[in-house]
Amino acid sequence: MPRANRYFVAGQIYHLTHRCHDRQFHLKFARDRSAYRMKLWQALGQFDVSLLDYCLTSNHVHLLTRAEDTEQISCFMQKVAGEFAQGYNRRKHRSGAFWEDRFHSTMIQPDGHLHRCMVYLALNMVRCGAVEHPRQWPWCGYQELMGLRQRFRLLDFEHVLELMGGISASEFRLNHEAAIYKRIARKELQREPKWTESIAVGVEDYVRERAAQIRGRQQLEIEGSDGTWTLKDAATPYIAFSETDTRCKLAPKP
Repeated sequence: MPRANRYFVAGQIYHLTHRCHDRQFHLKFARDRSAYRMKLWQALGQFDVSLLDYCLTSNHVHLLTRAEDTEQISCFMQKVAGEFAQGYNRRKHRSGAFWEDRFHSTMIQPDGHLHRCMVYLALNMVRCGAVEHPRQWPWCGYQELMGLRQRFRLLDFEHVLELMGGISASEFRLNHEAAIYKRIARKELQREPKWTESIAVGVEDYVRERAAQIRGRQQLEIEGSDGTWTLKDAATPYIAFSETDTRCKLAPKP
């Protein structure tokens, strides 16, 4: 599979996805997901990156980030992914690649699309049948966003509220829980490739602006309707996750 292209524009929100090498379930144990989350916590103290939301599964990770200096995101990911893989390999007495090459980045417009992306992340483990509600999955941002997690907090919740138009915490939490409940009740849990396979997602003007900023580097495709448009790399598409990848093979806590 071709290497995933990454496009960075200063000040944008990025949905980062990184999967384990050869679709292996290296994160199937709770202690490994917790160890990765601790690496996130440590790295956030060293880089000027805001983490807005996240979800750690058994074979890939989702991180919703923002940084004014895009180099900070690359350095942040290099540190987290590299140090975690080294520690994992030492503990498991294994060698070889842990991650599937490069992580993928999708720019998300800071409006309703941002919140829809956050709901999509929250429902990741519901989608694959591991839990019935995101509150049952400790390795995602739901608990922090809802004010239920106090120790080793990762999220820049104040920045989330600012990006949502300056709404209050209580209003955000009410809307977030309602959106999650609605999707679960209606069984609207299908996979939405735009969040993991696109270069940018938003309204048409937003997507075309992003295309203008990176045009000339690759062949780009713009498509959309009903208020949601996507920018994709036509030359080297990034197949983020197949349908089989979303089946989470979980193991009991060791």
